[in-house]
Amino acid sequence: MDRKLKVGVLGATGMVGQRFLSLLENHPWYEVVVVAASPSSAGKRYEDAVGSRWKMTTPMPQAYKDLIVMNVNDVEEVASKVDFVFSAVDMTKDEIKAIEEAYAKTETPVVSNNSAHRWTKDVPMVVPEINPEHFAIIESQKKRLGTKRGFIAVKPNCSIQSYAPVLNAWKEYEPYEVVVTTYQAISGAGKTFKDWPEMEGNIIPFIGGEEEKSEKEPLRIWGHIEGDEIVPATSPKITCQCVRVPVLNGHTAAVFVKFKNKVSKEELIKKIVEYKGEPQELNLPSAPKQFIQYLTEDNRPQVALDVDYENGMGVSVGRIREDSVYDYKFIGLSHNTLRGAAGGALLCAEYLTAKNFITAK
Repeated sequence: MDRKLKVGVLGATGMVGQRFLSLLENHPWYEVVVVAASPSSAGKRYEDAVGSRWKMTTPMPQAYKDLIVMNVNDVEEVASKVDFVFSAVDMTKDEIKAIEEAYAKTETPVVSNNSAHRWTKDVPMVVPEINPEHFAIIESQKKRLGTKRGFIAVKPNCSIQSYAPVLNAWKEYEPYEVVVTTYQAISGAGKTFKDWPEMEGNIIPFIGGEEEKSEKEPLRIWGHIEGDEIVPATSPKITCQCVRVPVLNGHTAAVFVKFKNKVSKEELIKKIVEYKGEPQELNLPSAPKQFIQYLTEDNRPQVALDVDYENGMGVSVGRIREDSVYDYKFIGLSHNTLRGAAGGALLCAEYLTAKNFITAK
């Protein structure tokens, strides 16, 4: 491309917004020119607006410290300065829906980390290695919005990243019944141990809204476009429990699967380690070289050892075993704020840029 695309981050002072900025600091295609947040932060230097709330383990990038935070509600003004935006705003679901559509209607593509539009019929919810074909629904969305280049695209929930790609690699064996328990890090709630000291040495056996997302969102990813909407798949049936655990980053899943077609453990391992998608073929900047790794040690994957696999953009799998009730069981691990949040949205944006859905204004 002739120049880097100009990017805005909406909700830039929150944890996911901070992760976006960290990932974009030296990006070869994108340059952050706008940070936007709530009216209470607007008008301040970014460093002052964040204050002591910087939650990344790496220092705040110098390039962003002196940027003046814009009011995220000044849609036209923000949109006039950028080619597209990443959305990580902290609002009610209805407010998020409205503000993301408002940005799209200024002819500004929105790549969102939020859940508000995940079930809007013509908004693609994409893991680029699994269902990039769903981006084709953007043309129907543009007709509804009355736009030429403005649209919304979203990534799915962080909880499914540790098992949905694995099940997708095995789709020829037709998994039809899946039981999952996720063990989810506190950063998924936007927290660190400094913010949430009562989580140290503690487990909370319920996370509001996560079970429904974990059971239903994979079916939308495996769905198909029919007319002007994405119709979810009806199989496999997934039931899930979601547990908050005292880990900073990394969502682990214990998964049990029944298959319609007979398959060996060796075949299952071969499928996941050889699995790749269009991001790997296109060599996108944030794409993992090997999407899924299989670890043979009995005590892997571990958060401490494996959460940063492929810069946090890969999935680690271990403990594939035959089961006495189900056919097979396994453990999966992914980084919830990289592959599961900002990194997943960034990879969607890179794909959309490579395919000319996102271009310079």
